Amino acid sequence: MSTPESTPSAQAVTGTAAGGCTPTRRTPAGRTRTVLVIDTATDTVVTGIGRITTTSGAPECSVAAARAVADGRRHAEILTSLIAEVLEESGVRRDGIDAVVVGTGPGPFTGLRVGMATGAGFGDALDIPVYGVCSLDAIAHDVGRVSASGATVLALTDARRREVYWALYRDGGLSRARGPEVSAPDVVAEILSDPGVDAVGGSAAHLRQSGWGGADPVFTVPSAAGLLGAAAIAVTDGQSPPPLVPLYLRRPDAVERKDQQPKKVGAS
Repeated sequence: MSTPESTPSAQAVTGTAAGGCTPTRRTPAGRTRTVLVIDTATDTVVTGIGRITTTSGAPECSVAAARAVADGRRHAEILTSLIAEVLEESGVRRDGIDAVVVGTGPGPFTGLRVGMATGAGFGDALDIPVYGVCSLDAIAHDVGRVSASGATVLALTDARRREVYWALYRDGGLSRARGPEVSAPDVVAEILSDPGVDAVGGSAAHLRQSGWGGADPVFTVPSAAGLLGAAAIAVTDGQSPPPLVPLYLRRPDAVERKDQQPKKVGAS
């Protein structure tokens, strides 16, 4: 059972952290949008129904219902049923959704495309905007909410093949300073050796492999609240979202394995 939660969104978001959207107009204060959020960039399938309300200051976000289920092999079957659950729990009909926010990775090809295709499908069927956000931005937003003001945050997830996806943030997780990148853990270890990194989020095991010696992170995967917060400025500003672009950062494993196979004699 999910618990409704409320959080202020970023007061200032850079172009990269906001998904590269260009502001078009400011929406009058007091308007509330109902948003479906989706993320399948990690082994955990995340979805929820939230609301973003425009205020005279930062937009206010609240989560009416949310689900997060760890099962990296059944993203497609799980996501559909979880969306149905959060719609029923929140009392929201499909035609009552005003926008979709979907995590664009970085993440593995197969899992990531499930969430993005589902989000795009809702947008097409309901004729509503679909906002893509970097999944690491959502983790950093959550970490920033519980960290000291202005904290430097590093968000990191498993990229498999003994590598990690990561990004570095300033201003309490609101402004992405570097990334997203895919690297070996020792590359991240150099970043974490800087005492200026105040807080982390993401995979605890891979953070330890990357040299993090502090407490395990509170936020290990993107959350409904984090996704809402990362997209709130773009949604409330009435921005027209750009096309969804998945952050694979490298080619699918199957393509690389095919390229590595010995070519037949005479093959060009």
